[in-house]
Amino acid sequence: MVKQTPPFAPTVVSGRVSSIDSVRGVVMILMALDHVRDLLHVSSLTQSPTDLTTTTPVLFFSRWITYLCAPTFVFLSGVSVWLSVRRSGKEDSRRFLVKRGLWLILLEFTLVNFALWFDVQFRLLMLQVIAAIGAGFILLAVLLRVSPAKIGITSALILATHNLLPLVPASDRPLLNTVRSLLFTPGALQGSPGFTFFISYPLVPWIAIMLLGYSVGNVFEKSQAEQNRLLLKTGGGFLVCFAVLRLLNGYGDPIPWKVEKSTLFTLLSFLNVTKYPPSLVFVFLFLGIMGLLLWFSGKWPQAVQRVVSVYGRVPLFYYLLHLYLIRVSVFVMVFAQGYRWRDLQFGPFQFGRPAAGSGLDLSGVFLVWLVLVALLYPLCYWYDRYKKANAGVWWLRYL
Repeated sequence: MVKQTPPFAPTVVSGRVSSIDSVRGVVMILMALDHVRDLLHVSSLTQSPTDLTTTTPVLFFSRWITYLCAPTFVFLSGVSVWLSVRRSGKEDSRRFLVKRGLWLILLEFTLVNFALWFDVQFRLLMLQVIAAIGAGFILLAVLLRVSPAKIGITSALILATHNLLPLVPASDRPLLNTVRSLLFTPGALQGSPGFTFFISYPLVPWIAIMLLGYSVGNVFEKSQAEQNRLLLKTGGGFLVCFAVLRLLNGYGDPIPWKVEKSTLFTLLSFLNVTKYPPSLVFVFLFLGIMGLLLWFSGKWPQAVQRVVSVYGRVPLFYYLLHLYLIRVSVFVMVFAQGYRWRDLQFGPFQFGRPAAGSGLDLSGVFLVWLVLVALLYPLCYWYDRYKKANAGVWWLRYL
């Protein structure tokens, strides 16, 4: 008997949901822009692109649009766990999540940090999104026996209330402040005069975003019509919540917006929400945009879907490869600009560039970004096909 595909079923290829791959591919492409700008832009060592006293609108939006990447990637990681559990069962998924989580944490503090700083002494280790996802996988392995509804309610409460933490005074005990920073607030922990551990992605709010994704994973098992209805309703609802909460200019973000020197800069102030840690209005805004992208992804031209989904199907491979290609680009740039190896700085937050003077303007950054993404496409396409042809090879599940 041939099993019938239900009408309006979500597009699923080899156990994957096409809308997830497409949207994840888009944010992976945008993420490369953020990292190219970080490592190559002429002012990246001295200027924040979201500082309204020094930025330009183009520079601001080159950073702001990439805010979409981390919450989307983390949320969809939670959805992917739900889908994986449905395919493989809880016991197999639990073991895999623990190993996968530990592997991601190891990668964060070795290959990822080395690509960023190119410092063989590892004087700075930074906890970023890959380690946060790894920690979330390990926690989800423990929580698989808990109902998704309870997990969703808990994650929503965390996201709604963690902005109250600044009202709680810091402790005079260093250990408690270390735990607070690891779980809730970004900060640097000085392990020794020559070593710093920097927490860029405090675990609790980011893991809460992943848990929220896991709790609603069943949406992607519904018919396409029902799925689209829920994504449009939820994405639009989140954006309305963002607009209302931001207009009230009270709770929801530690930095209120204000009237600036022009209407455009007032808009930038309104949109300039806090990512570290992700504020409530940040979550509403970018998960709302993500929901609308997922809803709209099926309406993209087929050629666009095919291209972006290639990146979205091999996210970790892409992530590691793009960092090292950017690292090569840094060296090409500084040597082409006349600097020598002795001029390069490899200390914390130096990116292996001279202390001042090197870098590209924004047009150069955009050009390098587009070339890099184009170079990555055939590599990601090859690796995707290789994974499909060798599905039984165990280590491919980890890259």
